[in-house]
Amino acid sequence: MQIDPLKFKEFVIDSGLISRADVEAAEVLSKKERTGLGDQLVLSGKISEADVRRMEAYLLGIPFVELKDQKIDFEVLSLIPEPIARKHNVVAFRRTPKSVEVAMLDPQDLESIDFIKKKLSLRIEPRLTDRDSIKSALLSYQKSLKAEFGDLIQKESSGIKSVAEGDDVVVEEKDLEALAKDVPVVRIVDTLINHAILQRASDIHIEPGQNELVIRYRIDGILHDAMVLPKNTSSGIVARIKVLSNLRLDEKRLPQDGRFRVEEGGDVPARVSFRVSTLPTFYGEKVVLRLLRENAKGFSLEVLGFHGESLEKIHEASHATTGIMLTTGPTGSGKSTTLYTLLDLLNTPDVNISTVEDPIEYQMPRVNQTQVKPEIGLTFANGLRALLRQDPNIIMVGEIRDGETAALAVNAALTGHLVLSTLHTNSAAGAIPRLIEMGSEPFLIVSTVNLIIAQRLVRRLGPGAKKALLTKTELENLARHADLDRVLKALHAEKKVRADDTWSTIPFWKPEPSTDAPDGYLGRLTIGEVFKMSSAIKELIMKSGTADTIHEQARKEGMLTMFEDGVFQAASGVTSLEEVFRVVGE
Repeated sequence: MQIDPLKFKEFVIDSGLISRADVEAAEVLSKKERTGLGDQLVLSGKISEADVRRMEAYLLGIPFVELKDQKIDFEVLSLIPEPIARKHNVVAFRRTPKSVEVAMLDPQDLESIDFIKKKLSLRIEPRLTDRDSIKSALLSYQKSLKAEFGDLIQKESSGIKSVAEGDDVVVEEKDLEALAKDVPVVRIVDTLINHAILQRASDIHIEPGQNELVIRYRIDGILHDAMVLPKNTSSGIVARIKVLSNLRLDEKRLPQDGRFRVEEGGDVPARVSFRVSTLPTFYGEKVVLRLLRENAKGFSLEVLGFHGESLEKIHEASHATTGIMLTTGPTGSGKSTTLYTLLDLLNTPDVNISTVEDPIEYQMPRVNQTQVKPEIGLTFANGLRALLRQDPNIIMVGEIRDGETAALAVNAALTGHLVLSTLHTNSAAGAIPRLIEMGSEPFLIVSTVNLIIAQRLVRRLGPGAKKALLTKTELENLARHADLDRVLKALHAEKKVRADDTWSTIPFWKPEPSTDAPDGYLGRLTIGEVFKMSSAIKELIMKSGTADTIHEQARKEGMLTMFEDGVFQAASGVTSLEEVFRVVGE
């Protein structure tokens, strides 16, 4: 049954938790914004969500449960698979021989109740709860599964058959195929993959040692030891991954590259591609798997971390119909994600977008994506040359690696196309001498390059971070690396701090470990520097100006340096100064 809005309003007023005037003001807003009265009261900060849920539970005649600090038996929790629990916000927390109690945000979701009832063949007893309780219970899946995965892998590794190791030992391909299909091997590899997806890892490193096999995950840019397996598991695990990636099983002296795809989440499928690289080392083949979540979407430049004048410059340059936009930085700095986000913004029915990539990291609808294949002659240059005959409006080149590709990109921009690409340089200004080194003429560079972005990824602070003011000595040290007046001006302009705040009153934050963020960080964001080609910078390029002189001119024109942008994000409470120093390397 539905809750009568009038009864709920009167019940809230009678509770004494909030005044009639505040309730009526929230009621007006809820009608205007078409939200529930309870939701509006929570949004306005007048009452907690738990209090609203308790009132709703009383009016519905359904018990309210709080699971935030409650330990749930994993056998009970796993009665409802995590994907279903996450999708429908429903968690099993207590079981009797004939029934199971489930906590829900919407106990009137009869479709979900009926589905779970058929799946479990038990009587379902719905209980109302709040979002914090659901979030806490969903985290219990991760903690429990992590322990389950570790136990499973250690158990299965004892049943793996071993084969002889060493470069001089010849193992028949059929023997390796049989080993790759061995049940314990299959279970271990599947478990490693599922665990990596669960842990939000971007890479899996499988590293053979003298007496053991070390598995490491890269999470938020940092490598963590995941587990250590017996050395005899190495050949089977490598063979299994090679089978999945269509690599040669009997070739262990040369590096190989491959790719495969898995479905994540069972009832809620989400494709994840794995880019596989094998490399012979002294103790055997090392394997690295890069996880690429193909359905990754919903990014925006703001979510990535761009803001203020930098964001305005990027939007302005992306609306141009011709020219070149470049993102620069080392491997793993988020360049491709920035390009894909730009493509997503530009992907409208009235334009033709074509790309040439190595590899295709994310598949995008209505975008014509071409995979580079150097072994058959399909290089970046040849692919780009072919794209120009495909009537594109926008071209994305995965990377400008050589003079031929650079020349073709410049030519494409001159002939009426918007070109997006990446370069491996440490700063935005460093992209100019790099293009000149590749053979691009300065007069062509100033005619085509519209915008250059240099970026890095820093870890976001997790929940529970602690704030602290910087001492005078710390501020003096910080001022040696950044123009703090410029950063403070940007903070005031974007209203990240109070109008009367100075560096002595602005708090910075330090990571605090928690259950969902063991090292105090959760996720990553971009810090960077963005400069638009101006008349003064064009003049410097024509006069063979160095990267330093171009960088200084860009600063005079208002560009925050990468480190200054990091200080801005730290002062905004998004990351820590320690993380900025670690990444930028000042």
